[in-house]
Amino acid sequence: MAATPAGRPRDPEVDERITRAAAEVYGAEGWARFSVDAVARRAGVGKASIYLRWPNKEALLAAALATRLAGVRDIDTGSVRDDLVALAGQVLHAFLDESGGAMLRLMLEVESLPAGQEHLDRFLQSQAAAARAIVHRGIDRGQLSGDTSVTLLLNTISGGALNHALTTPARLRAKVAAGADRYAEELVDFVLASVTVPS
Repeated sequence: MAATPAGRPRDPEVDERITRAAAEVYGAEGWARFSVDAVARRAGVGKASIYLRWPNKEALLAAALATRLAGVRDIDTGSVRDDLVALAGQVLHAFLDESGGAMLRLMLEVESLPAGQEHLDRFLQSQAAAARAIVHRGIDRGQLSGDTSVTLLLNTISGGALNHALTTPARLRAKVAAGADRYAEELVDFVLASVTVPS
């Protein structure tokens, strides 16, 4: 007979609030000033609630980065244009939404952050895998020319999305984030003009 776990089960809503707060504190303050105290204050919980879940600040931030910056998903809409818009939109939101500061900070501090390269690689590899799948489907469907470069297409679309996020002043982030989906469409339409097969 299995033993019954002691205590109350963890509250997923509290977990989500803590990891969101951890991503926000890291994005705003960086690793040098990241602390369990600061996360507890932002999340509105006691430090004991955090230590019940994660043994130290390294484990806390690792959990926050794993859950808040999960990566880019491949979406198959049947249209290469719509697939790429979805890809660009995910990249934009990763950098502009509430946890976006953590993504930007991770790119700056990747070498000094514990397991930083692992978290960044996961995100970048998910982008590359999604783009590769989209391009191959587009070529198979005759929506893209057969010599379309996955690397150039990814660099152009993801690079354009990243540059848009990086050049956005902090005071305008919420406004730009609200328009991210429209910008994703404009970016993709501009890029596709050079690689789509004429009707």
